[in-house]
Amino acid sequence: MGFFAIMNPVANTPIFLSLTNGDDRPMVKLLALRSLLIAFLIVVVFSITGKVIFEVFGITMAAFRITGGLLVFLIGFQMLHGQQSKVHQTSEENRLKSREAALDVAVSPLAMPILAGPGTISTAMNFSAGQGIEGMLVTILAFAILCGITYALFVFGGRFVKFIGPAALGAITRIMGLILAVIGIQMVIEGLREAFGTSLAL
Repeated sequence: MGFFAIMNPVANTPIFLSLTNGDDRPMVKLLALRSLLIAFLIVVVFSITGKVIFEVFGITMAAFRITGGLLVFLIGFQMLHGQQSKVHQTSEENRLKSREAALDVAVSPLAMPILAGPGTISTAMNFSAGQGIEGMLVTILAFAILCGITYALFVFGGRFVKFIGPAALGAITRIMGLILAVIGIQMVIEGLREAFGTSLAL
């Protein structure tokens, strides 16, 4: 339930649909599968060696939150203004470039920081820390189940798009863009709080 609250697949489904608007069903399935596999691998790696990675590279969770927040804000800002990425260029000459751009979306922003963002990673690290191998395996298994639920929501969410129509989806895209931008700013605020302490209590 902790993972479900942090990752929130229900809220992420409209964001996924907005980012994959215009893609055919095989591409949508591929993007959903790839983004969730990458997110799963990220959580597994950080569950096992998260603290070591942060220490080796001198990374703090605050810096991770701020960077991820800025990225999410920029993506939301573009969606809010109705800007489409190269993923949605469907002309014949741009077909290969569109596919490559679509696959890039599976890595960023879908896999990270939307699915496996700072909150999800820190939750996985907290669940795994000091719990031994058994606790680590339970953490990984719980996230794997959540990824399966998220995949079903992403793939079958296309029926919802057909039901509401392209105009309504455009409005939802802008709303999701606003929400993403706010989430990004909130991540930055949390990162600044963690970096500079309670003096930034807002």
